[in-house]
Amino acid sequence: MCGIVGYIGPKEAYPILIKGLYRLEYRGYDSAGVALLDGDLKLFKTHGKVADLDKLVSGHKLSGHAGIAHTRWATHGEPNDVNAHPHYSPSKKLAIIHNGIIENYAVLKEELINRGYVFSSDTDTEVLIHLIEDIQQNDGIPLEEAVRMALNQVIGAYAIVVVSEECPDQLIAAKKGSPLVIGIGDNEYFIASDASPIVEYTKDVVYLEDEEMAIIPRKGELIVKTITNQEKTPYVFQLEMQLSSIEKGGFPHFMLKEIYEQPRSIKDSMRGRLNALKGIISLGGIIDYEQKLINCKRIIIVACGTSWHAGLVGEYLFEDLARIPVEVEYASEFRYRNPVIFENDVVIAISQSGETADTLAAIELARSKGATILGICNVVGSSIARATHAGSYTHAGPEIGVASTKAFTAQVTILSLMALLIADKKGSISKSQFYQLISEMEAIPAKVGKALQSNEMILEISKKFQDVRNFLYLGRGYNFPVALEGALKLKEISYIHAEGYPAAEMKHGPIALIDKEMPVVVVATRKGSYDKVVSNIQEVKARKGVIIAVVTEGDEMVRELADYVIDIPETDEVFVPLVATIPLQLLSYHIAVLRGCNVDQPRNLAKSVTVE
Repeated sequence: MCGIVGYIGPKEAYPILIKGLYRLEYRGYDSAGVALLDGDLKLFKTHGKVADLDKLVSGHKLSGHAGIAHTRWATHGEPNDVNAHPHYSPSKKLAIIHNGIIENYAVLKEELINRGYVFSSDTDTEVLIHLIEDIQQNDGIPLEEAVRMALNQVIGAYAIVVVSEECPDQLIAAKKGSPLVIGIGDNEYFIASDASPIVEYTKDVVYLEDEEMAIIPRKGELIVKTITNQEKTPYVFQLEMQLSSIEKGGFPHFMLKEIYEQPRSIKDSMRGRLNALKGIISLGGIIDYEQKLINCKRIIIVACGTSWHAGLVGEYLFEDLARIPVEVEYASEFRYRNPVIFENDVVIAISQSGETADTLAAIELARSKGATILGICNVVGSSIARATHAGSYTHAGPEIGVASTKAFTAQVTILSLMALLIADKKGSISKSQFYQLISEMEAIPAKVGKALQSNEMILEISKKFQDVRNFLYLGRGYNFPVALEGALKLKEISYIHAEGYPAAEMKHGPIALIDKEMPVVVVATRKGSYDKVVSNIQEVKARKGVIIAVVTEGDEMVRELADYVIDIPETDEVFVPLVATIPLQLLSYHIAVLRGCNVDQPRNLAKSVTVE
C-alpha cells in the first residue's frame, strides 16, 4: 500500500512532504522519493526507508513551494532506485506519483515504444506519465486535459498526482480504486493517501470519488471534475483525528500503544450506543435498516485478514443471539466465485481502513445483485463508508501499527452491539438475558484493562519462545476465531510460522506435528466446550507438547496441565473474544521485539491492501 503526499502553497514544500512520508511509513513500503518544483523540476528517489531519502537529499538545494512525494510498495518491477517514484516524463518536465495498478500498461507501453519512446523502469506508472506527455505534445492541449484523456485510456486502479515544470501553479490529482484526500488550508493545499500527513495543518478535507480528478491551484479555488469532464462541487469534511493519536505517546512502538488503547477504543465504540442502565442499544448509522436485518434470511460477512476473523466472531454472535444464518467470506474469493446472492440478503463489509480493494469489489458485486450492504469501518469518509447503504464506524482512532489490534476488538464490539440489538428486536433472546448481556458488555473495557496487567508475565513467557520455529493455536466455539487471530498476529510480526485450528480438528492432522519442540497456545476459558478443550490439552501433553493456556481467572484444572498460564477476567461467553485476544496480542508483540523484528512495519506487509 503505497503512500502519496503533495503540497502547493506559500510554504517550503520539502519539510511538509518529508514529514508526510514519515507519517505514512506505517502503510508499508520499500522505496521513497520526492519531486520539487522551483523553476525547474528536481527529483530524488531511493530504495530503502524515508530516512534514506532524507539522507540522500542532504546538501542539495531543496527550495520550492510545490512538490510531490511517495513511498512505494513494489508491484510491477523489483524494489530499487529506478523503479521508485516519482517518475519523470521523457522531457523531464513532468513527474508523477501513483498508487494502484494500470492493468493494460503492457499494451500502452508497446504502442509508445513503437512511436520511439524509451523507458527506464519496469513500472506501469512510467507508462502513464509517458502517455500524458505524448497526448500533451501531440495535441498541444493543457496538462489538465492531457491527464484526463490519458486516464480514459487506462484500465485499473490509481491514485495519482502530477506536477509540471510548465504549469508551476497547479498540481493535478485523480483517483480510482485507491484513496486520495485533499486538505484545504489558508491559500494552500495538501494531498495524501490518508489524513495522517494533513491533520497537523488543517481539518478541512475533500475525499475524491472514483474517476474524479482535481485541479489544485497555488492560489484560488479547488476544481473537481470527473474524467468525463463533468464539473463537481467538492464536499468538505471535518477531520476528527487528533495529532496526538498518530504519535507514539511514550510507547516504544505504535503496536504496543494501540494494544493498551483498547479499553478506551472499545468504550468509544460503545459510547452513545449502549446504555445498560436504561436497557438501550441504539446504532444510529443503521437505524433505517434495522428491519432489513430483522427480516433477512441470511447475513453474508465479507472481509480480509484480521477483519475476516472479526467476521467469524460475528457469525457466532448473530447465529447464537439473533438466530440468523451467517456466511463469512474472504472478500478476495467472494468477488470471483460467482456467489449466490439474494435481494433479501444483508451483506456486512468489514475493513479497518475502509479502502480494502477486494472488500470494495465484493460490495460492488453484492450491490449489483440487489443486496443491502452495511459497512463496519474505522475511517470517516473512506471508500467503503461511501459505497455501502449504511453502517457503523468503530471509533477506534487511527491505527498505525500494520498488525491490527484495537481495530479487531472495535469491530467485534460493533458486531456484538448489532447482534444484541437485532436479537432484542426479534425477541430471540429474553429481556432478562438482554439486560444481563448489555450490563456485562458495559464492563468489558475494565476487564480488558485488567487483562493488560499480565503484560510483564507475558514478557517472561515470551523469552522462552523467541527462537522457536512453529506455533499451534487452538480454540473452540467463540475462541476459535481468537486462535486464528492469535496465530496471524504472531506470524505477521515475528515471522514465526503459526497456525490456528478448532481444537477438535487437531486430531484430523495437526496432532502429527506435536512434539516437545512445538508450543501450543490454547484458549481454554471456562465457558462453552470447556471439558472438551481440557481433553484436547491432555492429548497435547501426552505427546510432550508445550502448553501455553489462556484461562479464566481461578481456573485450577487447566493450570495443573499447562506449562504456562495466563489469566483473564471471567466474562460471558459471547464477549470472551474481546478479552481473550489481549494476551495473544501481547505474546506476539513481545516475541517479535525479542527477535529484533520491526513490529510496526513488518516485512512485505501493507496496512491496507488497496490493489490486488
